[in-house]
Amino acid sequence: VVPLENASMPGRRVIQWDKEDCADLGIIKVDLLGLGMISALQDSIRLIRDSCGDEVDLAHLPHDDPEVYRMLQKADTVGLFQVESRAQMSTLPRLKPRCFYDLVVEVAIIRPGPIVGQMVHPYLRRRDGLEPVTYPHPSLEPILKRTLGVPIFQEQLLKIAMTVAGFSGGEAEELRRALGFKRSEQRMGKIEVKLRKGMKKNGISGETADTIVRYITSFALYGFPESHSASFALLAYASAYIKVHYPVAFYAALLNNQPMGFYSPATLVKDAQHRGVRVKPIDARISDWLCTFEADGSLRLGLRYVQGLRQAAGEELVRQRAIKPFASLQDLKSRAGLRKPEMVQLAEIGALNGFGLTRRKALWQVQEVCRPAGPLLEEASSGSSASPLREMDADERLIADYRGARLTVGPHPMALRRREVREKGAVSIAGLAKGPHGQPVRVAGCVIVRQRPMSAKGFLFLSLEDETGICNIVVRPKTFEKERVLLVSHPFLLIEGTLQNQNNAISVLAHRFHPMEGFRIPSHDFH
Repeated sequence: VVPLENASMPGRRVIQWDKEDCADLGIIKVDLLGLGMISALQDSIRLIRDSCGDEVDLAHLPHDDPEVYRMLQKADTVGLFQVESRAQMSTLPRLKPRCFYDLVVEVAIIRPGPIVGQMVHPYLRRRDGLEPVTYPHPSLEPILKRTLGVPIFQEQLLKIAMTVAGFSGGEAEELRRALGFKRSEQRMGKIEVKLRKGMKKNGISGETADTIVRYITSFALYGFPESHSASFALLAYASAYIKVHYPVAFYAALLNNQPMGFYSPATLVKDAQHRGVRVKPIDARISDWLCTFEADGSLRLGLRYVQGLRQAAGEELVRQRAIKPFASLQDLKSRAGLRKPEMVQLAEIGALNGFGLTRRKALWQVQEVCRPAGPLLEEASSGSSASPLREMDADERLIADYRGARLTVGPHPMALRRREVREKGAVSIAGLAKGPHGQPVRVAGCVIVRQRPMSAKGFLFLSLEDETGICNIVVRPKTFEKERVLLVSHPFLLIEGTLQNQNNAISVLAHRFHPMEGFRIPSHDFH
């Protein structure tokens, strides 16, 4: 007895069945993985063609573009596929990818399997010539030579089992399935017995056997096949290539395909501005529903980022505007069918400023045009009376932007507090790169990512953002337990710690935390 549903193709049905049972029955199983980056790349290619007249073919990108590898080596990877995480950003300056295969390794090495198997640091040290390339057993050199004696890919583990333990093809397939099966520790325990028995027959025991078993069993926590990693590396490279050479199209496509990735649209907008992209605000007279590539080479934010604005209303606004420009707020409201809360939101974020109004003047007029209609109220509803409201200051505009659009094209929140935190001894995140390893530092910013992966042994990692960039903050388990409530809930922090500057990979080992007043900001927490 299985659940059925109608397929999109007429006369077809979809049966829901456990994938492992399907494999046991001998049915061919194909995993289909939906990736937001594929949609973003497709949209960026269309934007490039329509706005720049260039044809970009992902199948024929030059794989040796020096600008792409320079960007990767600096970990300037916000928005890129697979290499934008905190762990990837801390590894890229150390691995320093110089060719496509380096990127294949980079994608695969930051996974629970290689991390728990203690394979990441040996690979990096050997790549830098700080440690000799060795092999657990001479018979493994042909398998591990390409990755400097360190097993990184799932295929290598299968070959190791067949070489040192005499696994048959069927037993290797059983191992492969165990490596790809969630919570497979029990299955791996049974396979470990077979491994040790097979290695003993081949005269392999003691520390060598323990090392090989650790290599293989750790991959039960998830490791990549090389083919999978190569496919992902191609998408990582393609996203990097478009970010370098067509940044406006890249960011517009990313913003149009949210939610995806590690970073909120607010961080993507600031990253775009750091790269010299001119990002224009939402404007009811100009913005489409989606973000667009304007003729002057700028990026115009779309109406989709107006919180609470119905898509149907936003698209009707765009359709009506194409017929005839809006003459007034009353005209906008009536022709687009906007509700009062939608009009208020547009006014608060400055999307009605194009009508010759400030935000508070627009708010005042919205209240007038949204009054009940009738002959006695025609004059009062004309939106012609002067506003008695004080204009918003910079802080109020910033708060309105984040509340109404969850992003801003104006100053970063920390830019408005730079003098305050400088007086408290805090340096900018960009300034951390100038300090020596081990130096005591203070740094302040908004927390945009919180992570506590299972492989990190209780450590907490924060991504801290200010107007100059993003920094990785490392929090020891005892410190996290002591400051748990503050660390998981407060959006703005001033942090005291020790600077870690190794091979241009910058982080701060945190010791003390000081909350700063501030509004709630978008963050990517514990995903």
